[in-house]
Amino acid sequence: MPSLRDTKGREATEEMVPKARYEDLPYYLERGKSSIELLYIALDALLIAVSGVFSFYLRFSPNKKEAISSFTLPAFPYHTFLPTYAGLILIYIVLILLSFKNYGLYSLRNRGFKRDEVFLVVKGVSFATLILMVFMYLSKIHASRLVVLTMWGLSVFALSGWRYINRSVVEGRLANGDGSRNVVIVGAGRVGRRVAGILKSNRHLGFNVKGFLDDYKTGEGVLGRIENLPDVIKKHFVDEVIITIPSEREVVKWVILEAKKARTGIKIVPELFDGLLFQGSPSIEVLGNIPVMNVYREPIPELGLFAKRVIDIVGSVFGILVSFPLMLAISIAIKIDSPDGPVIYRSRRVGRKGKEFICYKFRTMVPGADALKEKLWHLNERKGPFFKITNDPRVTRVGRFLRRYNLDELPQFFNVLKGDMSLVGPRPHPVDDFNRYSLDHYRRLDVKPGMTSLWAVEAQDDPSFERNLELDLYYIENWSLLLDIKILLRTIPTVLKGIGR
Repeated sequence: MPSLRDTKGREATEEMVPKARYEDLPYYLERGKSSIELLYIALDALLIAVSGVFSFYLRFSPNKKEAISSFTLPAFPYHTFLPTYAGLILIYIVLILLSFKNYGLYSLRNRGFKRDEVFLVVKGVSFATLILMVFMYLSKIHASRLVVLTMWGLSVFALSGWRYINRSVVEGRLANGDGSRNVVIVGAGRVGRRVAGILKSNRHLGFNVKGFLDDYKTGEGVLGRIENLPDVIKKHFVDEVIITIPSEREVVKWVILEAKKARTGIKIVPELFDGLLFQGSPSIEVLGNIPVMNVYREPIPELGLFAKRVIDIVGSVFGILVSFPLMLAISIAIKIDSPDGPVIYRSRRVGRKGKEFICYKFRTMVPGADALKEKLWHLNERKGPFFKITNDPRVTRVGRFLRRYNLDELPQFFNVLKGDMSLVGPRPHPVDDFNRYSLDHYRRLDVKPGMTSLWAVEAQDDPSFERNLELDLYYIENWSLLLDIKILLRTIPTVLKGIGR
């Protein structure tokens, strides 16, 4: 076996080994499989479907009393079930699965405790139910709210119940040693002792630590030198070898070869692991054919974004239909007031992640107004990289009225429908204003721009770009569907006040 170098330089003492905690354990010491995750998803989908059908059955099945008295099952009203309730149940399944994925319920890397899992199930099902009811209201679907509430109750009971039972059974078996795996740890230093402490204090993980192998350390639990690995594997019926000295490259190679010969599992604790870096659950990913460790990743609120997009689509379609007669009248007025230019002004704006798009507005300026912008820059009333003049000489008579009540922005409903914009988000800036951004300003481009914004309802008259940026960042960092709804509701009286410029 190749020679070793002592990279630790001192003996590990009891004081050097922090108290073991399950949350500090990297995911590579757990036993999740993608096939199990798929099985969880399939079982959840089945239970939600059964809960939905049974809820409908309880509500609409005819002659229930007669059937019960005669000990027979009442008939199933297929004509009522299809297609409305079948479609709602399908949507409900998708919403709950997305919600559970968002809350990490299908990740076997960081499972926490049973009570935490049950709480997340209740939270996920409740949020999905709320989205479903909002969808039903906006789309004017006539369906029984009692069926939906019954679905919620049965789904919470079924989805949390099977998880709780499953976790209890598995953890009980592992704690009693049934199905546990014998482990030997290569390296008796601080990291090795810490890993052993975590495994011993969390018996439900299913690992039974037999001891350590180390060339430089002795003491409790050390079974011998690293070169004794083949004999230790046979003597202690070792199922897993955990390597905690990855910097010893040649030694690691030798250990891996010997462990593979003995057909034992192999896990390597990264050299960076010190109990402070990995407070979450780092994962190993493959980029092309390069393995990389994902130390931290900001979770994406997938269900929230999905719901936001649904609201954007429904809201934009509704807005187009309702405002179409008004948009037609505005188009005629623009042509009468300024016949030489187009009705719709197409402006290149900068959206999410710096992506440029064509933003639609009713034209409020004389033709060729963009060419005059640089000549008027000295009159700019805004502080920072964007341009605004109260009495802009380029604005037409009709345009001034449209701006006052923000009617020039009605065509942006089509931008929302296309997906370039959202109903709520930071206002999009023209490309030439974007080119004056400093690096700190780029953060406002983390989300889609919106037809209305927190700034539009809070400080539209404030000339400071920094105030604009402050409100945009607050919106991004504290985003929720409830905040979007509040901004939309406040936009209506703001528009009616006629304070736009």
